[in-house]
Amino acid sequence: MSEAPTYSIVAPVYNEIGNLRPFTAQVRAVMDGLGEPWELLLVDDGSSDGSRELMLDLAAADPRLRVISFARNFGHQVAVTAGVDYASGRAVVLIDADLQDPPAVIPRLIEKWQEGYDVVYAVRAVRRGESWLKRLSAKLFYRLLHRITDINIPVDTGDFRLMDARVAAVLRQMREQRRFVRGMTSWAGFRQTGIEYVREERAWGETKYPLRKMIAFALDAVTSFSFFPLQIMIVMSLFLGVASLLTGLAITILRLTRGEEFFGGQATTIILLLLLSSFQLFFLFVIGQYVARGYDEARDRPLYVVASTVGLGPPRVANQRLPMAGGGEAPALAKAPGPRQTEGEQSRSAS
Repeated sequence: MSEAPTYSIVAPVYNEIGNLRPFTAQVRAVMDGLGEPWELLLVDDGSSDGSRELMLDLAAADPRLRVISFARNFGHQVAVTAGVDYASGRAVVLIDADLQDPPAVIPRLIEKWQEGYDVVYAVRAVRRGESWLKRLSAKLFYRLLHRITDINIPVDTGDFRLMDARVAAVLRQMREQRRFVRGMTSWAGFRQTGIEYVREERAWGETKYPLRKMIAFALDAVTSFSFFPLQIMIVMSLFLGVASLLTGLAITILRLTRGEEFFGGQATTIILLLLLSSFQLFFLFVIGQYVARGYDEARDRPLYVVASTVGLGPPRVANQRLPMAGGGEAPALAKAPGPRQTEGEQSRSAS
């Protein structure tokens, strides 16, 4: 029986066939240098470029590599969730397989975890290979999100982070459909800290987050952790109401003092109607976003469907059964992995 891993590395994969070999080689070199047992969970998010077959070959050559294959593409955040569901280490590291997040940073995350922090997130001090527009939009988005949410979501961070088993157990209980993992780990609380690193240029392939997906991801982030869009609607409504009253009063006074020809015609009325209509449609869009997310939760569908796994037992998800493609269900464990022990607790256990 293989030794239980201390560290679980979770890497979602979607059409990364050119990055998989160097990525797994770098992870293996880094983790072997730590001298503790580890596992690498590769989550195939419905790849169509041969990534799944390559992952199976890599797992056959090294039993510490485990593969979770989805029945179709469910999205990056869901793939991260699946990796956390199946991870069995005392610490779980989330990292992308595109080598933009260097595996060489993992030991620095582990050092902070060993100091007693439960979440250690990697802060992007430098972002190489990205356009000025993407850097600017990302900077503005994270600072806006930081201001309008009730939880402290660190700025300039992605999903690259380490979390203690206790935090992973909390995430396994959060089964909402529209997922923003970096916000969920902040919501969980516990002791958190960050380290800075240089985010490298993509080694091979193209980004899996084009503008359309980035906008959808931003909407998920805002609506999952903030009611600010709904709150600003009432402010704008009051502003428009006061503005319309003042405008009507001003027009009445001007017509009484300067004659009916002043502000004559329907141009003013048409402009005001167009303005109000645009605000109404925008408000309906905002409300619709929250209603759609509520509808997703009400359907209570599983987050993902697993086609097959290699080297893994059932997921560590309490009170839930996850469907397996081809019939049957993957039984869930009721107990999540326990927290790490301090040195004193370890010595008492040994005695």
